[in-house]
Amino acid sequence: MFRRTLISTALAAVALATPAASAAQPSGVEGVWRNPKNSVHIRIQPCGEHLCGYVVWATEDAKEDARKGGTANLVGSQLLRNFSPSKSGSWRGRVFVPDLNATFSGSAQLVDENTLRARGCLIAGLGCKSQNWKRIS
Repeated sequence: MFRRTLISTALAAVALATPAASAAQPSGVEGVWRNPKNSVHIRIQPCGEHLCGYVVWATEDAKEDARKGGTANLVGSQLLRNFSPSKSGSWRGRVFVPDLNATFSGSAQLVDENTLRARGCLIAGLGCKSQNWKRIS
């Protein structure tokens, strides 16, 4: 059950970005965000011309699920990779799911200043999940 939560969390982590005029300008989503169950916190920051997200805090249960999947240290792991603005106004990139030791595509849309809607799919539009993440700082 918690494993499914961590998978959903990682897939939903794709929401941690929103469109910007250029990669050099602040995106409006840089900062720390928490998942709906408050079991993982991710810091969104620039990585070259893209945005990326690193785990800065996780519950012991989330850390254990990641270890079972092959990720020794969840905190410090890069879950969001190469997120770039899309034509639809969302962001698209790759999401690493620690407990599956796999990377998938995902997208994100800023709902308001403190809420991000994340959507991730395991395989070609199947096994999709959406979540709202909240800004911490």
